[in-house]
Amino acid sequence: MNLLPKSAPDLSSWEEAVLWLRNQPDQQPLVEACFFDDPLDQAAKRYYRSSEWQSVRPLLPETRGRALDLGAGRGIASYALARDGWSVTAVEPDPSFVVGSGAIRILSEQTGLPIDVVERSGEILPFEDGSYDAVHCRAVLHHACDLRLFCKEVARVLRPGGTFVATREHVISRREDLPDFLASHPLHRLYGGENAYLIDEYRAAILGAGLHLMSVLNPYASDVNLFPDSRAALKDRLASRFCLPSSRFVPDILLDWMGARSKQPGRHYSFLACKPKDV
Repeated sequence: MNLLPKSAPDLSSWEEAVLWLRNQPDQQPLVEACFFDDPLDQAAKRYYRSSEWQSVRPLLPETRGRALDLGAGRGIASYALARDGWSVTAVEPDPSFVVGSGAIRILSEQTGLPIDVVERSGEILPFEDGSYDAVHCRAVLHHACDLRLFCKEVARVLRPGGTFVATREHVISRREDLPDFLASHPLHRLYGGENAYLIDEYRAAILGAGLHLMSVLNPYASDVNLFPDSRAALKDRLASRFCLPSSRFVPDILLDWMGARSKQPGRHYSFLACKPKDV
């Protein structure tokens, strides 16, 4: 994704940043890759068809039940969950009709999919213990004001045996890498608000909440993290680079190894956890 021009303005809200970005002709690929484009229902449908969501779906339980989409933004993942048959509650503290809870309500009306919307932060959830079969977060944990408390609330509202999926979380190798990541982020200059944690900080918060960490997906391990790129496209590039006759000669284990060795500040990781049944 291209960095923004040096003339990019300082804006006071996420909504203003997205509206400004939409008006930049050279930034339309970034707008579409982030699903910030309108009509919203078409952006949500494109997300539903994306390789990212196709890779998220297998991480969720096969039996559909109640799902909580935390930090739901403009509701594209809430839409995907609802379309797949989940009973969805979307939690989003921003009331914006462009990028927040107002947009989710519009999306629900446009598509006819029922999505309950709650304007609240993830650190204090207004739900009873064990209320949800699955909790989903897309690029949310790195925005948490209190990561440990956030994960404890996730664990509290999950039923025993429930699933927690947190995708596309920014990771840094050292705290000293955070300024480099923020300087390279294509949107941080517009509105601020970005962050990243050490991989061990994510692990500690999830495990400290009493959840069982089943899988940690590194940057190249899944299209969940790679989108709008893909493992298939990455294999094609590697095959071309090393003059191989086909991407079939690029093993999956090579991509996994490359992802594990990556030190790029802000790279994406995803986490799959569950609440023990005996809790």
